[in-house]
Amino acid sequence: MKHLLLAAAAASLALPVIAQEPAPIPSPGEIAAAAPARDWIPIAPSDLLVMDLAPDAKGKARRVVIQLMPAPFSQGWIGNIRKLAAAHWWDGTSINRVQDNYVVQWGDATEKKALPVGLATVPESEYVAQLSKDLQAALHTKLKSEEAELLAAFHQPGGEKVQAIKRAIPRDPFAKETIAFRGWPVAVDRQDQTGWPVHCYGMVGVGRNLSPDTGSGAEFYTVIGHAPRHLDQNIALVGRVISGIEYLSSLPRGTGALGFYENEKERVSIASVRIASELAAADQSRFEYLSTESDSFARYADARANRRDPFFIKPAGGADICNIPVPVRAVAK
Repeated sequence: MKHLLLAAAAASLALPVIAQEPAPIPSPGEIAAAAPARDWIPIAPSDLLVMDLAPDAKGKARRVVIQLMPAPFSQGWIGNIRKLAAAHWWDGTSINRVQDNYVVQWGDATEKKALPVGLATVPESEYVAQLSKDLQAALHTKLKSEEAELLAAFHQPGGEKVQAIKRAIPRDPFAKETIAFRGWPVAVDRQDQTGWPVHCYGMVGVGRNLSPDTGSGAEFYTVIGHAPRHLDQNIALVGRVISGIEYLSSLPRGTGALGFYENEKERVSIASVRIASELAAADQSRFEYLSTESDSFARYADARANRRDPFFIKPAGGADICNIPVPVRAVAK
């Protein structure tokens, strides 16, 4: 019997080993879609600006939803925007400029419509903000994380590391550091202890004239092309389009200088602009974003910077802050 058992064991060693198929590597979108409910943060209706354009040529409704920037950024302009929306000031204004690979701009084309009383004049110093305590804490966590990764790289050369994106994306050409913080792309300067939002696709800013004018908030633009980061700290950013960007980016390009429409018939009329909380409950859209402090976002950001899903041949090994857009999704009412 002993000899039979030894022979059976020897025979089993000679059988071919069937390799298991490796688990498929998820794409960034798949990682976001699989994130648990606890990693999604609802956006308050009071922080959403809802712009309804005139219907298109086929009668289809066109709604654009803008999430307003949280404190401490751009709050002077956002205070003005809330007053303008409460006064229904944008009703009957229009989209006046569409410049290819740059911006869509809207407001009062005549520049003669009276503004509501009580709008603030916001100084240029408000283009940047002092770092809040929680942002400083996130940067401290980032620094410790980077130090640990550097040590791990020395002790485990070539080791695969999942990087926690409580840190900035390195080597940004327009700022000393950038970080995804509380759902927003932010640039920071540790030495000055200041931070500012950055011009990524879909971000919304305030139109202005030459310095020292900073704009009231009555005229808006949104980025529809390559991120114009040279505008950072030169114009106030007040939010981002989270739904309906296609109704802006697909508009005919203006043929005038800087993409301005040359006659009134080319302009797209704006039917209304309201803070979402002012709309009837049945007319309110609800959204949530993937927490940038979550493990799901860390995996998502790593996947954006290092595409390993089947289509890609060579991972890039990095990404700028605008190539890691924060996932936002609509939720049932």
